[in-house]
Amino acid sequence: MPTIKVCGLRTREHALAAATAGADWIGLVFAPSRRQVTVAQALEIATTVHQHPDSQRVRLVGLFVNEHPTHVNEIADACGVDYIQLSGDETLGQAAAITRPIIKAIRMDGSTNEQHWIDLALRCANDVNQDRGVTFAPCPLLVDAHVPGSYGGTGVRADWTRAANLARQHALMLAGGLKPDNVAEAIAAVQPWGVDVSSGIETDGVKDAAKIEAFIGAVRSIQ
Repeated sequence: MPTIKVCGLRTREHALAAATAGADWIGLVFAPSRRQVTVAQALEIATTVHQHPDSQRVRLVGLFVNEHPTHVNEIADACGVDYIQLSGDETLGQAAAITRPIIKAIRMDGSTNEQHWIDLALRCANDVNQDRGVTFAPCPLLVDAHVPGSYGGTGVRADWTRAANLARQHALMLAGGLKPDNVAEAIAAVQPWGVDVSSGIETDGVKDAAKIEAFIGAVRSIQ
């Protein structure tokens, strides 16, 4: 069963809806965007998740874009997130200074930096005992849609064919344009380790508890 990440939550109510419905990872966006949360908001959400009966299952992910590692670590410590998602143009050298396990968002854009991340993830999968300076989360790569000028959350579908090719080599999380009515098709096509949703569970730009439940239900119903 794929791991489910619900991203871009800004309220304790929606975090509670996600945790109750069965989300495994909850994403908090600290990068500038309409989904950005403050440290105070993140703490409120973290407290809600940690008090939930399934708190041992649910993990918090802090999402950053081109942020200095020191600031990333400070926010991660303050909010108690479990993993860090890097969704910008961060290099391996910058990531090595981050103290939490990392998920790296890639968009199949053909850049050299992105290829470095893919190569490292593949090498680490084959040689888990070799320290290369970056500690990965259980799923190191998140494949999103390539939209020039954007760092995610666009609602545009990722390239499922290329994602499927990569998924045959290494575990990955699939993002980009997923929603309750297409996530089963996406999982069948790509066979990802996990799925990530944000815009696909919104109504008029705001998270919708019913859509959160519908998305998670669609994934959980897959045999």
